[in-house]
Amino acid sequence: MAEYIATELEMALPIQKIITVHYFEYAKDYVFEGERHNFWEFLYVDKGEVEVMAGEVGYRLRQGEMIFHKPNEFHNVFANGVVAPNLVVVSFECGAPAMEYFEGKVIAAGEDERTLLARIVKEARDAFSSPLDDPGTVQLERATSHAFGSEQMIAILLQEMLIRLIRRGVEESRSIKISSSVKLRSDNDLVKRVIAYMEENAAGSLTFSQVCRFSAQSATNLKTIFKSVTGYGVMEYYRKLKIETAKTLLREGNGNITQIADRLGYASVHYFSRYFKQATGMTPSEYTMSIQAK
Repeated sequence: MAEYIATELEMALPIQKIITVHYFEYAKDYVFEGERHNFWEFLYVDKGEVEVMAGEVGYRLRQGEMIFHKPNEFHNVFANGVVAPNLVVVSFECGAPAMEYFEGKVIAAGEDERTLLARIVKEARDAFSSPLDDPGTVQLERATSHAFGSEQMIAILLQEMLIRLIRRGVEESRSIKISSSVKLRSDNDLVKRVIAYMEENAAGSLTFSQVCRFSAQSATNLKTIFKSVTGYGVMEYYRKLKIETAKTLLREGNGNITQIADRLGYASVHYFSRYFKQATGMTPSEYTMSIQAK
């Protein structure tokens, strides 16, 4: 009878401790004076742009870009006074030598990395009761009820994202192009065009039929492709987009609530306020006050 021998798996980037997971929606004039700490942190710009100091070097980060701060590196961040930024900030402990790859790097996140970031934030909302938009958080509080394995999922997703970034960097340095199937490229291009169309018509009231006509797709095909790429239904995404646009306008001070409701094509301020609260848990007025308080 054969004697089987187990192989201990090599963990290139072991992560067992996480310090914070944040999703911030800041005003256009936000300033964070800076700090240093003995663990890793990365900042990802989900919307807008920010300026960052990492040690003695200054960077301008645009939407889709991320920067890593090594342990004990001074860093700060401030908005540009024009665009209200949305930021993901995650800090964690990892002593693996492979982490040296991220020192002094600004990286453009690809679609895979953006998906993993969104899943990390989602799992953190489930795993911890600490609000993700509180910059004063120094320790995450575990939620009394959460999905099975949610904390472990955060570690797995974070490790996958880091490994993907390192692999991509190594491949790019060797001039190896990462290709995807024609179908995947086609679907992604279609969804990008549809989203751009929605963004152009955020100040209005698009119907699903109008979106289908623009995309030159059947209703069934568009629903399937859009859901597979974004995880949202077509009109669900459009409603979410309008609320995100409203939040940005409120943070940038571009009009009062009545003007913003009218600008975005809502039938009335009452309807706008009701839907805004359904989507965010706050009325537009409460949201504005929460931003000013920060």
